[in-house]
Amino acid sequence: MDDGTVTLSAGHLRLRPWRREDIPALLAAYDDPAMRRWLRTQVADADEAERWMTVQEEGWASGGRFSFAVTDTAREGVLVGNLALNRVPGAASAQAGYWTTAAARGRGVAPLALRSLTGWAFDRFAEDGLRRLDLFHGMGNEASCRVAEKSGFALAESVPAEPPRWPLGGHRHSRQAALSPAAGRRAGSAGTSGGPATPR
Repeated sequence: MDDGTVTLSAGHLRLRPWRREDIPALLAAYDDPAMRRWLRTQVADADEAERWMTVQEEGWASGGRFSFAVTDTAREGVLVGNLALNRVPGAASAQAGYWTTAAARGRGVAPLALRSLTGWAFDRFAEDGLRRLDLFHGMGNEASCRVAEKSGFALAESVPAEPPRWPLGGHRHSRQAALSPAAGRRAGSAGTSGGPATPR
């Protein structure tokens, strides 16, 4: 089990566990139409942000969810995104997810950070049986398709709609432990979570 102090580097990006002092930046990130469109989980106020942070902390403590704030060291550590790995201990597969802030899109942040998370996950959990990472995104989120391809996640299947969790269906991209990153185009997606936000 990890203690929530893991830090990863990817070029000018730094991936570290979330902190309570990140709440203002978290709220600013979620104040974005693209985030409201594509992400199921929404963070609209300080109370929801506190609950969101608690979920991230509990994930590290339980060993079932590893969530990283992505910061840009070339821009004084400004928040540019989020990466998360969800995994049942001992399982052969896990699910990766991400989002990027509006200002960070189109700058290659998501693929760079996702490749770093992927390498860490396969190294960290190889002995525990991890062999495949999956990435889901909602139908119509073409930018997230490009991020997946650029990060070495090949399209595995189309997932049918299953309301309310997957209102429109989507795509599952997968990357095997031995797969090398694939070339792709720059992307400007908000992120992934299997579909648009569920109405509140």
